[in-house]
Amino acid sequence: MLQIRAAQSGDVSTIHALIRELAEYENEAASAQATEEDLLRDGFGEQARFHCLLAEWEGKAAGLALYFFNYSTWKGRLGIFLDDLFVRPEFRGRGIGKALLVEVARIAVAHNCGRCEWLVLDWNTPAIDFYESLGARRMQQWVPVRVEGEALLQLARQR
Repeated sequence: MLQIRAAQSGDVSTIHALIRELAEYENEAASAQATEEDLLRDGFGEQARFHCLLAEWEGKAAGLALYFFNYSTWKGRLGIFLDDLFVRPEFRGRGIGKALLVEVARIAVAHNCGRCEWLVLDWNTPAIDFYESLGARRMQQWVPVRVEGEALLQLARQR
């Protein structure tokens, strides 16, 4: 019934569709600007910038986990940042999200990673409860910060 597999370049349109659905779920559809070409170049080109697992239920795309490796100077080891975890609503409640997280954890352990991290929206209590049930803990003392768009350009121009 459930298969978790590494995405291939031919899966880009499915990955793109799942990312768009996640953005819609998070009320951020306009923020999802990545194109299929971007995903193909950055996930399946000469130098992959991200990795993606696809979950299929009876052959149908049910969800994804998109992640990349980072480095912890404190741990002195690689880590994984899980950028997107999404299961289509009609497939929820079947253990697919957990299966995706388990596979990401296995990849982290196989690469001797010191940790796996991700972000969750503060209003998404079902996801928070789910993550905590698996042993994740909220890092309340760390506040995400971001610079983008015009502010990023202005920062880059400073001396």
